[in-house]
Amino acid sequence: MAQVWRFSVLDNRHRALGSNLEDWSGMGTAWTYAKDIADEHVAVRTKAGLMDVSGLKKMHIVGPHAIALLNYITTREMSNLAPGRAVYASMLNDRGMFTDDCIVYRLGPNNWMLVHGSGSGHEEVSKAALGRNVAVLFDDDLHDLSLQGPVAVDFLANHVPGIRDLRYYSHIQTTLFGKPVMISRTGYTGERGYEIFVRGQDAHIVWDTILDEGTAMGIVPVSFSVLDMLRTESYLLFYPYDNSQMYPFADQPPGDSLWELGLDFTVSKGKTGFRGAEEHARLEGKERFKIFGVLIEAQTAANMGDELWANGRKVGVITCPSYSTLTNKSMAIARMDVNCAIQGTVLEVRGAHLNARAIAHSMPFDDPEKKKRSAS
Repeated sequence: MAQVWRFSVLDNRHRALGSNLEDWSGMGTAWTYAKDIADEHVAVRTKAGLMDVSGLKKMHIVGPHAIALLNYITTREMSNLAPGRAVYASMLNDRGMFTDDCIVYRLGPNNWMLVHGSGSGHEEVSKAALGRNVAVLFDDDLHDLSLQGPVAVDFLANHVPGIRDLRYYSHIQTTLFGKPVMISRTGYTGERGYEIFVRGQDAHIVWDTILDEGTAMGIVPVSFSVLDMLRTESYLLFYPYDNSQMYPFADQPPGDSLWELGLDFTVSKGKTGFRGAEEHARLEGKERFKIFGVLIEAQTAANMGDELWANGRKVGVITCPSYSTLTNKSMAIARMDVNCAIQGTVLEVRGAHLNARAIAHSMPFDDPEKKKRSAS
């Protein structure tokens, strides 16, 4: 395992399941277990899976200037968010380029929580907080257990009154197995799912009890790598793996616009004054590439970094591939030339282990109308 500085209290559970605990965002994370990852993927799509995503960074933002800080540092208008609700947002630099994404939870009038991945969100929030009447508290004791899949709500309904009525991107303070938790109807799979925020001292009990009691319902532990399969199907990007930090332009600094990534929807209508706002507006229509899907004529997944060609020239690169044993489809997220990011464009995948015909395909591949994640 790589040198890490953050630790999940569930490390021993992951090792017992066969994980070597690879580093993600400074925390030892179960990339794989000693079982077929395809079975874990099927479990999330048909039953449910439990994943430890505590490597996400959690910050409490508290004080009279909290809303002003969040309005500056993110693309969403926070005054519209009521306590008990959450919102997905982007963060930009002064050049109007994407640096991180996050979910912001409003816990009270001046009490918020921001959760982000491996980008520079923590540093950016902390810097922007200087001189404001606000406290930014990094919380690595708070663990995040993600229960995702169609039977997740059925399991939780046995223990949490009213959970069926919890709306998409809403959260409640409650108890689970006698322990205080915050349950949020969010996730990173495209399924109806829930994130359970729990103190480190209680994480063992919640993890073990869900798996013990949920076995009869088909709930299984799933590893972090399953997210790549699920997010490819569901058009969910992952910093920096879909970004120019990973696939740089030869003559330009790293950075992608929200227009290029398809994340322009994260800017609240009419909002100005957030960091990078003017540059973001200026970059509309100046896309150098587009994030788009690829449907591949193959019985296996492509590899990250495989090239896309059309009419004798390179027109893109695959950033996240997946093969589904449920649909028998090979698909991928790709960075693609703008004029090729059109449904049906004929492509060729060229890689070290795969050469195959393909077409450009709109996303998401799974549940195109996104009804599962927001179902009532």
